Amino acid sequence: MKLATLRMDSVNVAVTVSDDYAVEIVGVSNVGALLAKEGWMALAAAASGSRHPLSSIDPSRWAPVIPAPGKILCAGLNYRNHILEMGRELPQYPTFFAKYPEALIGAYDDIELAAVSDAVDWEGELAVVIGKPARHLDADAAADVIAGYAVFNDVTMRDYQYRTLQWLQGKTFEHTSPFGPYLVTPDEWKPGPTLVTQVDDETVQEASTGDLVFDPAALIAYLSEILTLNPGDVIATGTPGGVGHAHKPPRYLRDGTVVQTSISGLGAQRNMAKLAK
Repeated sequence: MKLATLRMDSVNVAVTVSDDYAVEIVGVSNVGALLAKEGWMALAAAASGSRHPLSSIDPSRWAPVIPAPGKILCAGLNYRNHILEMGRELPQYPTFFAKYPEALIGAYDDIELAAVSDAVDWEGELAVVIGKPARHLDADAAADVIAGYAVFNDVTMRDYQYRTLQWLQGKTFEHTSPFGPYLVTPDEWKPGPTLVTQVDDETVQEASTGDLVFDPAALIAYLSEILTLNPGDVIATGTPGGVGHAHKPPRYLRDGTVVQTSISGLGAQRNMAKLAK
């Protein structure tokens, strides 16, 4: 099943997405609100609201899959080949930092370039969304709380990120991180297919989403030792090699740069970088 949040004239609505139509889930404003309901899969499967032909939906109407998650937790240094090619040892524990909902944008929205940063970088990622409360879980139980997967780009202000040893300040600038266009449930998609990031039509990242050191269940289990994960919480699983900061010389997003991020089976994003007004 594919789920998305669609922008209407004055409100948002959760929809199911088929090859041809987006069908409204009546009375549910977004996918996060849907996941908070008991029996959400059955509710979505029974969607019977207005039908919108996909060909008629302007790209700007696709909102972030979950517009305001309670938590956005991001893993760093989690692609095996990328770590090994840098000559580092594989980590014993995952690295995490946070991002806040104000950072999120839709799959076709503009990435806002803040005037204070001139080192804005791309990080194509696989996102995992929680579908049930999770606390003190092992990996097997953790796999059962996954609501689905989506495309994410952890756009990062490198100059702010590396001002200190803490990364948060470079990771959560407003209106920077595309999320979507939709969420695909685990019965239809499993990690393994290829993630590709393109910048102005040049492929800069390409990796299997199965190359994670800590897979989604392991990340969930680890986090559940620390705090309760709730339906609609989001975990970004890390980015592979090919980020702009690693280029020699470094390469960053500029006004008018187009970033496309896709994962086979999960859809694609297309975002233009635009200077903040």
